Amino acid sequence: MTMTKEFRVLAKSKPEISLEEHINDCLHIKELLQQLLPNVPVLDKIGFWETLRIAVICHDLGKSHKEFQKMLREMKHVWNWQRHELFSLPFVLSLPLEDYQKERILLSVVGHHKDLDDLLKYVRDNYRSERTNSLLIDLAEEDKRDFEKEFLKNVDVKDTRSTLMAHNLYPSISSPVNIYDLIRRFANQNYTTGSAEFLSTLLLCGAVKQCDHLASAGIRELHFLENSDFSFLHQFSHYTHQEKSSRAIGNVILSAPTGSGKTEAAFLWLENQIRHFGQGRVFYVLPFTASINAMYERLNEAIAAKVEKVGMIHGKLADYIEKKFELSNNSFQEAEEKRKSLLNDFKTLVTPVKVVTPFQLLKYLFGLKGFEKGLFELSGSYLIFDEIHAYNPKVFAQIVVLLEFVTQQLGAKVHIMTATMPVFLRLILEKTIGDHTFIQADELLYKSFERHRVHVLDGLLRDNLSTIQERISNERKVLVVCNTVAEAQYVYESLRSEKKVLLHGSFNGEDRFDKERLVKDEDTRLLVGTQAIEVSLDIDFDVIFTETAPLDALIQRFGRVNRKRKNGICDCFIFKERNEKDSYIYTDEEVIRRTIEALSSIENQGGIIEESTLQKAIDFVYPDWTEETRSEYTQTLTYLRYAVFEELTPQKYSKEKEEAFYEQFSGVKVLPISNLKEYAKRAEAYHFIKADSLLVQINEGRFIGMLKQGGIEKERLVFESKKNRQLLEKSCYVIKRKYCHELGLLINEEDNVSDFTQL
Repeated sequence: MTMTKEFRVLAKSKPEISLEEHINDCLHIKELLQQLLPNVPVLDKIGFWETLRIAVICHDLGKSHKEFQKMLREMKHVWNWQRHELFSLPFVLSLPLEDYQKERILLSVVGHHKDLDDLLKYVRDNYRSERTNSLLIDLAEEDKRDFEKEFLKNVDVKDTRSTLMAHNLYPSISSPVNIYDLIRRFANQNYTTGSAEFLSTLLLCGAVKQCDHLASAGIRELHFLENSDFSFLHQFSHYTHQEKSSRAIGNVILSAPTGSGKTEAAFLWLENQIRHFGQGRVFYVLPFTASINAMYERLNEAIAAKVEKVGMIHGKLADYIEKKFELSNNSFQEAEEKRKSLLNDFKTLVTPVKVVTPFQLLKYLFGLKGFEKGLFELSGSYLIFDEIHAYNPKVFAQIVVLLEFVTQQLGAKVHIMTATMPVFLRLILEKTIGDHTFIQADELLYKSFERHRVHVLDGLLRDNLSTIQERISNERKVLVVCNTVAEAQYVYESLRSEKKVLLHGSFNGEDRFDKERLVKDEDTRLLVGTQAIEVSLDIDFDVIFTETAPLDALIQRFGRVNRKRKNGICDCFIFKERNEKDSYIYTDEEVIRRTIEALSSIENQGGIIEESTLQKAIDFVYPDWTEETRSEYTQTLTYLRYAVFEELTPQKYSKEKEEAFYEQFSGVKVLPISNLKEYAKRAEAYHFIKADSLLVQINEGRFIGMLKQGGIEKERLVFESKKNRQLLEKSCYVIKRKYCHELGLLINEEDNVSDFTQL
């Protein structure tokens, strides 16, 4: 097949993109990556980027197979779903390269679409192994293809060599390729994790995939952080801890009060790192979706660049973007194009700053498909961890391994900050990140941030609603925090206010977005919520009434009161008696007991929370791991360390590790039966994201129980494709419980709608 103007070799169809155009697009991305990630942790940086150049040029050469070209053009063909990347390998083998360089390129090319184990099975099933020592093997191999003959017959070597030579690569005459032995050798390859060979190979594989995927997505620009992006930091005078952060070089642990500008301190640190070390992708890590949305909006407004430089990734991202553009003034077509563009940009290297949950980074350590891309992006990166204490022992152990890997292997720099952290946790983090600067806000600042007086009250919160109602009636902005959704719903319905909002985790994505928007309204007089309000929601109330919880959680709740310190000292009321269901939320009775004891001690000394007493209280409540939490922490740490430092292998993915990763998520999404018709309507209109925004997350244990009892049923929706009139199917789990926009899912109230067949 000769490459002529009329019949050029294609890399893509619909729209048609030639192989040469795709190579050039990939090389353009490679040039951008070289500027964006100057601190790739390899000994020979010049050699790494040159090897990437060659790999990018070679990765799709196998598409010149004439039957593959016919398939792209929708002509009659006998391609039979062969793997085009296999037909790229003979060209790599023909290049005059050092053996180590050739090996890395071969691996990065052969695995840029498929897992090595899958490829080995494919090759074993489809191509002759050339091991013909017996008649039995001959017969078994008879119906299989001969790879070498297939290559020589169908691949125009002359034109493809011309492509290579156009890029200053000069191949020799290729020798026969035993494709089975080659793939088997790669599939059985063992690496010493952390070695120069391992890192160079891993990062090359990730870089090839980044170049291919970004170019294929039509992306031509990757954004940088510039000096002007930090101008918002220099429009105010700095606290001492912010000034110290702006001068620190390398890893930092920062302790400062809630509302004292820790985010600004982190970005002052970031500005200095980029000044000293150069560009690198930035990850701002937060525990909860609501706080990620709020931080994204805050940073996006602060970094007022002409292009989007702040992105975010979390499990409800599509819901957020869908709802955001419903509220925009753009036409439907403009909003749709912008929505798709944002989704794509946020999930790629386009934006230099991403606000994420730790799980978005941890999945790379678990070796999920495409993990090499993620680890490449983390090379020489800057990670900012906000409220790092807010994770359970299992997740904290995983974050420790993540910090070990990115700092020791990938050359990342980290800035860890918190308002409250037990000393024993800080010691773990200090040991993990090694050399670092510890920065603490000064005593005068802590003194000026004294804004809360605690009152420990007897009884249950629900038995003291008249006291809360009195505060609301006095036109105060009142915050009430319960430990369970059902209790929050009861309290919300029992209290009267002209403008009140309920916020918890049992709303669907659509209503949750609206609630978060209403919470920020200055006219909101009453907010009733659960743990959903604890972290990073930029809200400011005058008084809080809360059920008891662990001390660190309570401090976060207090942080939503008198946030801007305009009201002197504000009251924080804690009811020490626990509801029966609370023990399912906070299982450690000793932690709760010590929390009440610590707060009662503060109350006896006047009730005002001071930094000196607060740190003592934190260390009293959390002197160390309990026996149970230590066991969970140690087991998780040991397992993941072994998985990362002993088993992580480029181009190989483990189904077991993927399942282990997703098993951590204890929620399952269900559809309240009252929304079934609307769900079907949106799905039939191809508004799949809008349809899924009607789903509500419930606990996995509750899901299994209700599924067994018939309270949840799987519903299968069948509708016709508008494109080709084929029948399409979409399934969801329907829960027979009431749902309303104001209260969310009412888990204890059955819905009388019972006919699943009317659709």
